[in-house]
Amino acid sequence: MRFIVNSSVLLKQLQALSGVISTNNTLPILDNFLFQLKDNSLIITATDLETTITSKVELDMADEDGSVAIPAKILVDTLKTFSSTPLTFTVEDESYTITISAGEGNYKLSGYDAEEYPKTPEVVSNSTLNIESSVLQKAISKTIFATGYDDLRPVMTGVLFKMTPESVTFVATDAHKLVCYKRIDLNVEEEVNFIIPKKPLNQLKNNLPSENTAVLIEYNQTNAVFTFGHVKLICRLIEGKYPNYQAVIPADNPNKLIVDRLLFLNTIKRVSIFASHSTFQVRLKIAGQELVISAEDIDYSNEAKERLTCLYEGEDIEIGFNSKFLIEMLSNLESENISVEMSSPNRAGIIKPVDNENQNEDILMLVMPVMLNN
Repeated sequence: MRFIVNSSVLLKQLQALSGVISTNNTLPILDNFLFQLKDNSLIITATDLETTITSKVELDMADEDGSVAIPAKILVDTLKTFSSTPLTFTVEDESYTITISAGEGNYKLSGYDAEEYPKTPEVVSNSTLNIESSVLQKAISKTIFATGYDDLRPVMTGVLFKMTPESVTFVATDAHKLVCYKRIDLNVEEEVNFIIPKKPLNQLKNNLPSENTAVLIEYNQTNAVFTFGHVKLICRLIEGKYPNYQAVIPADNPNKLIVDRLLFLNTIKRVSIFASHSTFQVRLKIAGQELVISAEDIDYSNEAKERLTCLYEGEDIEIGFNSKFLIEMLSNLESENISVEMSSPNRAGIIKPVDNENQNEDILMLVMPVMLNN
């Protein structure tokens, strides 16, 4: 088995795939890339058994089809030292020794039998969704930060894809914050829900091309497949029923604050430096058309307070929030102004963009309050 490939082209593909490979694999074979040579194309696979990514590279020259597993770290580290150089790979059929030739240099490493490498899951599915890569990237970015880390509640460590004939909604929550991102320009024939884990979503976000590309999503009861360009990502779905997130969204919120998003965000960033490092609590006190944002750390006698002008309808209110959550949410919105809807100091606040330019999307962020220590 022998082929020639440009070092930069190969490195780019391997770096995109290497994020799947875990640092503490239980099976040593998972520390490798699977190389399959077929009809002048090189198909590269990386997997951690939960997520599998394959990518195809068109070659300058190929001789004798075959396959071999190649240690990932040493290969990537070697390729990083070359600057766009043609490399010749020669693989011995019986010993799986790989020789990489570049100019006057020869580098040998031991590979493994491709038969030992886990088989890529076959996903038989009649259910599909076509989505633009820019829309998918946005949906992941807007939701993934709100996923949880609690292994006792695995369904909350992923993002819910809720698809209906009317719309597609992406939901993430960790019980303290919730994001619901809805697209009415996407739909499927039959209603279906599935939960995608965080790791493959991060891999997907990192691998989606910058130019807009069509992404085909296929899914069944256990797996989902994302195909775009020469890349295919297959991931195992999280089993279980997603919590009824709509039940926690307060319907009646008579107190409505409208404020400049960037001004609000930067003020919270400044004030939160002086907040307690255990609660990260900032206090919002709204009266008339004035918003006072304050924080204090009693242990160190630190405190900060800033006044902002705002538009406000409702009764005077004083409410506390975790500043980290507010900063994450406001950073993931793009509109010039945002609204914060509240009912009382012990009920969740709802953050929405004001005057959203895209009529096809609807985004709602919910944050639970922190008990004020007067």
